[in-house]
Amino acid sequence: MIGSSDIVTSMLKVRNKYLNLLEASLTGSLHGDPPIDGWSGGVYDSTERFLGRDWPGRAQTMIGTARMRNLRQLCESVILNEVPGDFIETGVWRGGACIYMRGILDAHGDPQRRVFVADSFQGLPAPSPETYAADAGDEHSTFAQLAIPRQAVEENFRRYGLLDERVVFLEGWFKDTLPTAPIDKLAILRLDGDMYESTIQALGALYHKMSRGGYVIVDDYVLAPCAQAVNEFRQRHGITSPLLPIDGIGAWWLVDHEPVQNY
Repeated sequence: MIGSSDIVTSMLKVRNKYLNLLEASLTGSLHGDPPIDGWSGGVYDSTERFLGRDWPGRAQTMIGTARMRNLRQLCESVILNEVPGDFIETGVWRGGACIYMRGILDAHGDPQRRVFVADSFQGLPAPSPETYAADAGDEHSTFAQLAIPRQAVEENFRRYGLLDERVVFLEGWFKDTLPTAPIDKLAILRLDGDMYESTIQALGALYHKMSRGGYVIVDDYVLAPCAQAVNEFRQRHGITSPLLPIDGIGAWWLVDHEPVQNY
């Protein structure tokens, strides 16, 4: 006779296997998906993929296994601790991290939280050094590989069976979409905009909606303009929660206070 504890243990194992498989597929490590960047020589390297230091050819995320596991850990933390709020990523590429967030919600039987998918779906904006001096000379807007149409991202969700009414697309430049986004509370804010402009605009529009006990994740903290935006924002608003490294590229912090309005 199978006891209730055995059933729970079996369910947890199945959930863990599903999320591990989803992660491996989204990163391309499941099939050794070759990269398309200009520095990897088109050869799959498991260490580079783990650290998110290449651009996968077909996989849905380039953030790598280490940052995907960080995302899972923090998403599961707010679910298990019942921290209120939706999840959002600002800058989604092919949608892999957002697909993972939606899969995590499904795996945990969360019936209410939404995943916001915020992107221009046209690539990154041309730098505006007259307004954001740190972005002078930034070349991200010239990379055609970063411009993924919304329809392609929607199709990626659909292929995993995770496209529904709780996946909300915010299409357009952050300065236009984020200030008016239909979000009351956030538990996870994942920033992946590379530039000073994209990072500071997302923080300014969304940080005051963070719940205490939620998390801010900065994918591109290794990039000087992004780090400058984060550091200046935290200093300006007296945010002292430790900024913790993930993999030498990304970083995160716990929101240990109630953010105020009008950041």
